[in-house]
Amino acid sequence: MTALDADIYVGALHKWLMAPKGSAFLYARPAVQTWLDPLVVSWGYDAEQPGSSRFVDYHEWQGARDMSPFLTVPDAIRFQQEHDWETVRARSHALALSARDRINALTGEPPLAPSDWLGQMAATLLPPGVDPEALHRRLWKNHHIEVPVFWWRKRPILRVSFQGYNDEIDADALVQALQTELIES
Repeated sequence: MTALDADIYVGALHKWLMAPKGSAFLYARPAVQTWLDPLVVSWGYDAEQPGSSRFVDYHEWQGARDMSPFLTVPDAIRFQQEHDWETVRARSHALALSARDRINALTGEPPLAPSDWLGQMAATLLPPGVDPEALHRRLWKNHHIEVPVFWWRKRPILRVSFQGYNDEIDADALVQALQTELIES
């Protein structure tokens, strides 16, 4: 966090760390911690015996919330360290860029963002006139492909993301399904 020099940084650890849903983190450098009030009041909010950090008191414990997702985070970090996850991330990044470029070539739409802005996820515009909800249903019904397809700024958009369990076969299947559903139908 020091190297990023961020005021505030949050992360959903179930996405890229592959920890259980509900595990996430919030970092705020000490000088800005007073900017943040919790949406869910913690047991430490206005505590009778406050701890050494008001920020931790306010955000640490949310009643009967299940803490087990947070307890898995060290094991998720260790798993990625033991399985050369930097290489997995690089491969997943390359798959995301390749899939984005292939979908853009298929649809004729321009990239939404420069390649160096992307990680393991990319969004692509779909041609005007595409009904995202209908395309989403057809991709699942006809091809058993689950991928987010939705409206963004009044345009249909599709988002791809790749993780360690995906490979080129998955990208090929999506591009072929889009060829069928967008071009051939």
